[in-house]
Amino acid sequence: MSLRPAPDSSLSAARRSRELTGTVGGPAVDVLVVGLGATGAGAALDAASRGLSVVAVDAHDLAFGTSRWSSKLIHGGLRYLAAGQFDVAHESAVERGALMERTAPHLVRAQPFVLPLTPLVSRGQAALAWAGFHAGDALRVTARTARATLPPPRRLSAVETRRLAPALRADGLRGGLLSWDGRLVDDARLVTAVARTAAAHGARILTRVRALELTGSGALVRDELTGEEGEIRARAVINASGVWAGGLVDGIRIRPSRGTHLILREEDLGPLPAGMHIPIPGETNRFVLVLPQGDGRVYVGLTDEPVEGDIPDVPEVPETDIGFLLDVLGSVLNLPVRRQDVVGAFAGLRPLLDTSPEGHRGTTARTSDISRRHAVLTSSEGVITVVGGKLTTYRRMAEDAVDAAVAGRGLAAGPSPTASLPLVGAASPEVLDALQAPRHLVRRYGTEAPAVLALGERDARLSERVLPGHPVTGAELLWAVRHEGALDEADVLDRRTRIGMVPADRAAALEAVRELVGEGLVSRG
Repeated sequence: MSLRPAPDSSLSAARRSRELTGTVGGPAVDVLVVGLGATGAGAALDAASRGLSVVAVDAHDLAFGTSRWSSKLIHGGLRYLAAGQFDVAHESAVERGALMERTAPHLVRAQPFVLPLTPLVSRGQAALAWAGFHAGDALRVTARTARATLPPPRRLSAVETRRLAPALRADGLRGGLLSWDGRLVDDARLVTAVARTAAAHGARILTRVRALELTGSGALVRDELTGEEGEIRARAVINASGVWAGGLVDGIRIRPSRGTHLILREEDLGPLPAGMHIPIPGETNRFVLVLPQGDGRVYVGLTDEPVEGDIPDVPEVPETDIGFLLDVLGSVLNLPVRRQDVVGAFAGLRPLLDTSPEGHRGTTARTSDISRRHAVLTSSEGVITVVGGKLTTYRRMAEDAVDAAVAGRGLAAGPSPTASLPLVGAASPEVLDALQAPRHLVRRYGTEAPAVLALGERDARLSERVLPGHPVTGAELLWAVRHEGALDEADVLDRRTRIGMVPADRAAALEAVRELVGEGLVSRG
């Protein structure tokens, strides 16, 4: 097994500088993508894999916006099936299968979930949920995802339920329902893998480059590191900037929905071999999710609340969201989780397309009822905007956006190959299991795990954990700078390793991270 990253996939400060210089004021490229979340990085990969010349820019970092604030789940579409959105449900199941079996099996694994049948869950609700889980398994079949990849649902006794979720209150527990879905080890790592795969196909991935103005033939941009402005010319322009899309193209109306998660320490809930679906009182098809992360942390979420006003770079978490999630969690646990047990919280803004009549935005149904269908819109100037959707279907959204660019601008390109194109680090389960590297590295880096491990073997200091109790090592920090496009400690802490999601952990690791990141940038120029 090679101890080097995939050919030409490495992103670094030096590569960014070199490619930025050759892009701004240079010859027109086929496609300019604005936004490097999952959909934007996916569009860059889709276009580049068709043989088109591509530049993708972002004002911040890879996965800076909504794409890093998800539940880390790759949904099979069950919720959309229940809402009658059969096309969305099928599309989700197909994309989940592609990620788990072909494009990113190192990053997406099967996650078991227990729905505890507590006194708050009526027998009618339990029957409805059971029927829904079987419908979800039927979706798996129609999507041609193997049963070995996602096992079928089954009923659990009370003893089995507590074995998988020991924190549950035993009183009145009459059993549980076990179901399976896809789960990412890290959503920001998925975006990084997509961007690096795009780079391996020739795309120029330029972070810290802000698009100031868009037209159908390019963009005025500013290098956020130097303040220099210039023009990038392109035959087609794709606006994939998510909740900020309306600020770049007139006529795009986004209705953001805030999804909040809490972060708890694993010791506050005890061992969790499975995640949990906790029904929200008064709702028939909404649940709070309890999501063990495998790194000593547990996420609890999520909310679905409309957001008005200006869109912040990093959304704040209101106390009302925290209180709501703690109340629902407390309805099923043996011991209460207190406010002081919440060691972190994060919120993401879903870029839902507002389809309400102009001037009647307030009359639209609540955001939890707005369709998660995505839309590809072309402005009068020819800018293509892709909005809506969800993380699971990023690849399909990207494909549809590039299809629109190819058709609308007459670009010479064939159909998308990305449904079967492995991302950097991907391999079959058999190959991944045979790698000589710790499992936590394989789950994050796939076939590149031995290369990350080798950095630590060459320098003992890099083999040490950056933070007690957290699995990330110094070698991973150096790898982030040399190969994953991290330009400063925030990129490393908040998006490449996720240490920074817990403020106390971020503060404890900051100096060590700053030192290693500085060394990595200096050593690579």
